Amino acid sequence: MSRRGDQLVINNRRARHEYFLLETFECGIVLAGAEVKSLRDGRGNLQDAYASVDGGEVWLHGMHISPYPFARGELDPVRTRKLLLHRREIDKLANETKERGVTLVPTRIYFKDGRAKVEIAVARGKHHYDKRRTLAERDAKRETERAMKGDRE
Repeated sequence: MSRRGDQLVINNRRARHEYFLLETFECGIVLAGAEVKSLRDGRGNLQDAYASVDGGEVWLHGMHISPYPFARGELDPVRTRKLLLHRREIDKLANETKERGVTLVPTRIYFKDGRAKVEIAVARGKHHYDKRRTLAERDAKRETERAMKGDRE
């Protein structure tokens, strides 16, 4: 069996734009075989996904995995999927999400040693002016790098 290391499948860039990411957690995800094959093909979407702690378990809602074309059974593409974490991590997430304005957002899905992993972040929503400030800082950084590159040539 070949070990590939970390292989990024889906990156949720929108989460970094919409939220301040406070702390991240790596967790496993319970998938069916056809869903794993679909993810390996890069046929998943985290746009409207979020996680929640219900009854001492963490669940991922709204993640879309397109059906694998060669699979026999039908699976709901946006079904709720269970995330696998240690008890102390689940308790910590439950305590942090009790605060108003804090949510759990999946930031990326990747394969680590052949197993599907989800990175979820404890996040606080950005206001419109925060988003503008982030864009302005990124543009300023890009301009300074461009100016530095021009000086070297």
